[in-house]
Amino acid sequence: MTDQAILSPPVAVAGVPKIRMRGVRKAFGAKQVLDGVDIDVDARHSLVILGGSGSGKSVTIKSILGLIEPDEGTIEVDGRDVLRMGWREREALGDRIGMLFQNGALFDSLPVWENVCFKLLAQKRITRAKARDHAAEVLAQVGLAGSVGDLSPAELSGGMQKRVALARAIAARPDIIFFDEPTTGLDPIMGAVIDGLIVDCVKKLGATAVSITHDMASARRIGDTAAMLHKGRIVWSGPAGALGHTGNALVDQFANGEREGPIQMELRR
Repeated sequence: MTDQAILSPPVAVAGVPKIRMRGVRKAFGAKQVLDGVDIDVDARHSLVILGGSGSGKSVTIKSILGLIEPDEGTIEVDGRDVLRMGWREREALGDRIGMLFQNGALFDSLPVWENVCFKLLAQKRITRAKARDHAAEVLAQVGLAGSVGDLSPAELSGGMQKRVALARAIAARPDIIFFDEPTTGLDPIMGAVIDGLIVDCVKKLGATAVSITHDMASARRIGDTAAMLHKGRIVWSGPAGALGHTGNALVDQFANGEREGPIQMELRR
């Protein structure tokens, strides 16, 4: 298998964000989840999206991925309107995207090497004979020995499972990667290790990254910029390193985990 079979990145257009959302709205029944979301993510940059539970973070990512159809607004990738793409173009876009799921989402019935190369195998972009060697190469990038490829996910620790999930996310050398709560369930040291691997892998690929997380230390480590969703809107965006002292009361309360402030727990009716 050639590198071209794995990766065919588009040519970046100067001045055009890798990902752009404008006026995106999505409601589920009477619940308005997204209420005019505007986001720009520059090529080869890492954006972290923050927000409380139910604020619309996952819906935002699923809208970009095409898994959810917004009620209004536009979503562009490389200047192309995702919502107007035909199925072939949408499928081609999906080939360029990697995803690290919150709980790994590894297939228990498959050995690690098949998990890592699952997408490439399913699309017949690699032979099974070559998949083992490719999996070993990718596992090495996340600090795991090639022999781990023959283990089952159940034989791995939580930290190792997260590394395998990261290996699967980058195996096809995507130019856009989504990270859903990448440090959930990990101790602080392993969380920092995973964050370091994410930064290294994203930079090596020259990829654009979008992450959602509640871990402020992780957000500062992996993000170039951050944006906060509150009541369906982006209420602040800026450098990820500024989290906790942005001057925005909503963001600072959330980032510092303060009980008192403008964000109050809503009662369910």
